Amino acid sequence: MTGFRRVDESKVHQGYVWHLATAEFESPDGERFHRDIVRSPGAVGVVPLTVDDDGVASVVLVSQYRPPYDDYVVEIPAGMRDIEGEDVIEVGRRELIEEAGLEAGSIELLGEIYPSPGMTDSVTSICLATDCTEVATDRQGPEEAFMELLHVPLSEALAMIDAGRILDAKTVTGLLMTDRRLRSTGD
Repeated sequence: MTGFRRVDESKVHQGYVWHLATAEFESPDGERFHRDIVRSPGAVGVVPLTVDDDGVASVVLVSQYRPPYDDYVVEIPAGMRDIEGEDVIEVGRRELIEEAGLEAGSIELLGEIYPSPGMTDSVTSICLATDCTEVATDRQGPEEAFMELLHVPLSEALAMIDAGRILDAKTVTGLLMTDRRLRSTGD
């Protein structure tokens, strides 16, 4: 159905995990055009869910400095699929320990998203972690060293989306997917 085809692609810059490519494409009517593309191994975001004795669902979020915005961003724990061949669930488990100091008793894939399809081929997998226990964190780099953990009722996290306090796409998606899952299972 697409009728588009990639004619050529070359790497312009190799970063630590991503690389920047410039590519030439041909449209269905034969027009040639160029686009810059960030090639990425993808990422995994994890919604750590806890339920208290009263049945109130809560999530653990991180507030982390993000250089592109020169500000702190509220997010679900997440990280790059930067170890070749590592399974999505294993990446989720690793990132949950690194960033939140939580080990999931159970973790499942909720779905996948294209976080910015106009500029990157990155796919972000969204997981739900339950039965979490506290363990030592293994934070990597200065941004993680200064991140803050936020324990928030799920209803409050959803209100933070509505209020514009959570803007990160994977976090918005993960929280909405989690809420939908809980509503569909009656939990």
